[in-house]
Parts: sequence; structure tokens; C-alpha cells
Amino acid sequence: MIAIIKYNAGNIASVRNAVERMGYGCKVTDDTQEILSAEKVIFPGVGEAGSAMMYLKNRGLDKIIRSLHQPALGICLGLQLMCRRSEEGNTQCLEIFDTEVKKFPATDIVPHMGWNNLDVVENPLFAGFGKDDAVYFVHSYYAEICPETIARCDYILPFSAAIQKENFYATQFHPEKSGDVGERILKNFLEL
Repeated sequence: MIAIIKYNAGNIASVRNAVERMGYGCKVTDDTQEILSAEKVIFPGVGEAGSAMMYLKNRGLDKIIRSLHQPALGICLGLQLMCRRSEEGNTQCLEIFDTEVKKFPATDIVPHMGWNNLDVVENPLFAGFGKDDAVYFVHSYYAEICPETIARCDYILPFSAAIQKENFYATQFHPEKSGDVGERILKNFLEL
């Protein structure tokens, strides 16, 4: 079973629909035993870092997420919360990835919303990914480039589009909204 972590952050339904469309069983849950016993865990999200971290801490999910040994995938806000700290509300995050989340400089092209290409390193998450493939982003905050960066995007400045450390993977873009390319990335994760 694939566990999709429920923590009052939006976009969970589209992730669940994408996983089910590919033929995988999944459950949206904040139950610690269901999360710990899942084959894979997806940590999606759209929302605000401070209130999302408060929800996780109030339910002990912050400790559960850090303790996962199975493959875990953060998406968008999920990626940001897996980092050390976010400028959004000066929020202390999960510290899985040792990098900061910063706000894009204020311009008339923020939030970053739309399709972009990536520069990727060889990684099982991006098996079959071509240099002309594009993925869909919607965000105003970004994770800085770090040693765990496995894909970068240039939008105003270079940032981590995907990061990986041990069993933890995360994408700033939305694979569930990125058409066939995103479905392939999700499938790669689900087949790890």
C-alpha cells in the first residue's frame, strides 16, 4: 500500500488520483502505523510552511516522517518541509535535507507558474527523462542548490527542482500535474 500523508495541505486528491490511475493502491492517512507500514510514502502539499509544520508536530508526524526507512517522496510544499528551514514564516522544518528554502525575489513573474525544463543528474527517479521534457511548477519559495540536488531549474535564479538523500526523494514541481512526463517520474518512484 502507498501512504499519502494527510496534513491539511492541499493537492492530495490529485496525487491520489494519479497513483490510482497507474493501478496502485493508496490511502490518504495521518495514522502513524499506516504510514510506517506502507511500502512507499508520498508527502505532497500546497500551502503555507508554518501552519503545515504545526499540524505535523501536533500529531507527531514530524518524527514519523524523519524515521521512515521506505522510499518517501515529497512534492512541492513536501519538498520544502523536508529542508532545514523555510523563510516562509521563519519556519524550522524537518531537516532531512540540509538546505534553506527562500522566497523568490519580488517581481511580476512570481509565483513561478508553468512548464519548465530541468537539468538532471543520473538518478532512478528520472529514468527515461529526456532533455526536452518539461514539468509543471507552482511556487513562490524554492530550495537552494545543495549536494543532494538531483535536478535543477533556472527561473529567475537556479534552484533545486528535485533532491534526494538515501530513501528520501522530493520534487518542487508537481509530477501529478505534469502529464506523461510526470506520470513516468511517479511510476519510477513507485517502482523503486
